[in-house]
Amino acid sequence: MFFRNETFSSYTRNYPVVTTIIALNLLIFILMMIFPIIRERGVGFNLAIEYGEYWRLITPIFLHNDLFHLAFNMGALLIFGPALESMIKKWKFVLLFLLPGILANIVTFYLQHSYYMHLGASGSIYGLFGVYLFIYLYREDLISRQTSQIIVPLVIIGVIMTFLNPSISITGHIFGLVSGGLLAPLFLKGASTPFIYRTRTRKAYFDDDKVSFNPDRWKNRERNRKIKKALLILGIILFLGFVFLQSLPQ
Repeated sequence: MFFRNETFSSYTRNYPVVTTIIALNLLIFILMMIFPIIRERGVGFNLAIEYGEYWRLITPIFLHNDLFHLAFNMGALLIFGPALESMIKKWKFVLLFLLPGILANIVTFYLQHSYYMHLGASGSIYGLFGVYLFIYLYREDLISRQTSQIIVPLVIIGVIMTFLNPSISITGHIFGLVSGGLLAPLFLKGASTPFIYRTRTRKAYFDDDKVSFNPDRWKNRERNRKIKKALLILGIILFLGFVFLQSLPQ
């Protein structure tokens, strides 16, 4: 699901929205290197937003500090975007990419000080991670069992990286993740997987023409699901608490 083996032409043909977003970010990055005014007028600057420059809640999604910053975010979109784009309608994917980033920028505006500045598509990328986390917990019919085993470690690594790098917008990452998870049920209505696999087919085991069945199997699955939900809620509370403490005046 996350492993790409298409040719360039087939990738761009099958995933036009992801391709367009990546191309747009690359173009803007090149133009920003030539015309620094693009960065100055588009960076998320809380003081400017206070004075009515509300476009700065959107434009930071398409601006990046350097080539590594751009490569990391667009690389993540390149890998994790196609599956979601093929699950839902194109316009839904556009909104599902933009809204977590915008909501994360709004929260950053309210929690951080007036001179705080930020840029990057990380809020939107973490929003996609939040969507995958929701799928893992509630819509396993959309992904294979092998894919589901990747999602939680992926989110954990992303969160750890957020807290280890002091230059990263913690509020942007965390609230992007949370926003993606909260928006997921709305955007995944009617979603269907483009992949063919066998994961949820119940198997009967035969022994001397008799079917053996473990009656506790489904109870254990439901108990594990509840544990996952509880851990998710606890994690969100801890993250929000940390972000709140970080936003307090020193």
